[in-house]
Amino acid sequence: MSKRSKVEVVKNNVKNMDEELKQFVDDDKHFSLVRNFHLADVITLANGACGSSSIFLSIQYMVTKDKNFLWMSLILMPLGMMFDLLDGKVARWRRTASLLGQELDSLADLISFGVAPAVCAFAVGMRTFLDSIILVVFISCGIARLARYNATVASLPKDKSGKIHYFEGTPIPTTLCIMALVAYLANNGYIEDNLPGGIIKLPINFDFHPFVLLYGLVGATMVSKTIKIPKI
Repeated sequence: MSKRSKVEVVKNNVKNMDEELKQFVDDDKHFSLVRNFHLADVITLANGACGSSSIFLSIQYMVTKDKNFLWMSLILMPLGMMFDLLDGKVARWRRTASLLGQELDSLADLISFGVAPAVCAFAVGMRTFLDSIILVVFISCGIARLARYNATVASLPKDKSGKIHYFEGTPIPTTLCIMALVAYLANNGYIEDNLPGGIIKLPINFDFHPFVLLYGLVGATMVSKTIKIPKI
């Protein structure tokens, strides 16, 4: 796509968004926010609900040490992924674009595939000061990746249905690959004090679990601009 074509696409999207924004702002009746939701938006909220519930279940596992809570936490993240895939398909099927849809999608993804995996990592034993810093960096990379996507999606090449051809950087749901590994470790008893690689103690009274570096690596791939992942 030429630079001029990209500019025209951006202008058309801005015009459509401005028209929808005016309609949205002019609606001052009770529950106008909810009434302006499309079906795809409700599905997106289900994704966010899965991520939020996963966070609470991870915390419940830390409090009770009941692995049932950990398993439910791990299951809810891929369930959120199912809703994440479904909302886009529903939006294209119904040919409806929501003013809030893109923002809702990013916020839900951040909870389900950014915060929830980090809290789960903390719950299964990655709790040192350095572990926490890496997990915060991981979440921050997710925030930056989603913000860049929202800012540039209008200029990315798309097919006739409006579906983009590729992602710049790995999509945030790819963090579920780490969670699949965590599930495997939990099933075999390799969590808490038995995390692979143990704990490394540094001479400056800091220590960390080498396993947490996977979160740092995945975070780095999310903010990469040179990595282009085809959208299925």
